[in-house]
Amino acid sequence: MNYKKIRQAFAWALLSLLLFNDSYAQSPNDQPPVYVLVHGAWHGGWCWQQVSTILRGNGAIVYTPTLSGLGAHKNMLSPAINLETHIEDIVNLIEMEDLHNVILVGHSYAGPVIEGVADRIAGRLRKLVFLDAILAQNGQSVLSAINAPSVTKVVNESAAKDGGLSIPAWPVSVYGVKDSANARWVRPRLTGQPYRTFTQPLTLHHPVGNQVPLIFIACTAEINPAFAHFAQSVKNNRQWQYHELVTGHDAMITMPKETAALLASFAK
Repeated sequence: MNYKKIRQAFAWALLSLLLFNDSYAQSPNDQPPVYVLVHGAWHGGWCWQQVSTILRGNGAIVYTPTLSGLGAHKNMLSPAINLETHIEDIVNLIEMEDLHNVILVGHSYAGPVIEGVADRIAGRLRKLVFLDAILAQNGQSVLSAINAPSVTKVVNESAAKDGGLSIPAWPVSVYGVKDSANARWVRPRLTGQPYRTFTQPLTLHHPVGNQVPLIFIACTAEINPAFAHFAQSVKNNRQWQYHELVTGHDAMITMPKETAALLASFAK
């Protein structure tokens, strides 16, 4: 028996095993952070341009999908699009791209969207980040979660002008975009929001977050009274991390560097 050859074969096998395992056994913190940034109502993936550029420049993997019927997909607008459609948009993206340890960020309307995603595929998620977002409980729609008759009235009346198909975009000032250059960039990119995304109840089979760590970022420069209760409900809740940015609602546009830095800190 050639013991020398056996020892060499064993050594090579051990080396190969160590090299193979090393590429797969790294902890999430050793891998580039993965972000999926989900835009709010009337927006599209375009709104994350500055934030995504900064995060990618720091080595992160970043996806900025556009939800069905909005932005680059405005040509697909139809009465069939609802909240469930948008949840499926993000679930499908994460599954088709085979993403894991995802830091999933939802801005404004996208709060209920990422809640629905976590309810289904929590095992693929690392953290849920609600950027000045709506928080809905099981059985609530976006409108019932906001619970402001004035908002419901404006939404229903504006949608009626479109035959109930969509909700026309609100003025850029509503999003806290006051800088004229930013306003000129944002205004032509806003598109109608599919009406049923605001009226379909959210269905959850688990508590909000489905055991994924929860983070809320409040934009405090100008707080719309109809939305203030979302931040207040989690500010002193030990189940949540709470942060503030002193800027308008569209923090990714009005304060992109600070927004990116805060998001980057969640990967540590």
